[in-house]
Amino acid sequence: LVAEIEKKVIEAFEVFDREANKTVDIREIGCIVRSLGCFPTEAELQELLAQIEVEEPGGFVHLEQFLPVMTKVLLERRFRPIPEDVILHAFEALDENKCGYITKEDLVKHLTEG
Repeated sequence: LVAEIEKKVIEAFEVFDREANKTVDIREIGCIVRSLGCFPTEAELQELLAQIEVEEPGGFVHLEQFLPVMTKVLLERRFRPIPEDVILHAFEALDENKCGYITKEDLVKHLTEG
């Protein structure tokens, strides 16, 4: 199981490794984590980054530092997505006319009015 998870992490990392040198820009870590089916909050992502040694000053993350941390996250099943029924319930709360869709205008209104 661990080897299978590590393989997934490496494959996801390599997609963002533009130089093919086993490093990625620190700003890509959130995308890599999400591509692996984990959806941490921004605060949780910052905590995760704190566990990874980042090469200074360029802000690059080496695969060898990322791999054990991300493998542990996947093994512990942390940062799982919100269940579909919860998302559907939230959508239905916004779909006041029960028409099965939300207009752009209504969505903007809901997101900008308090």
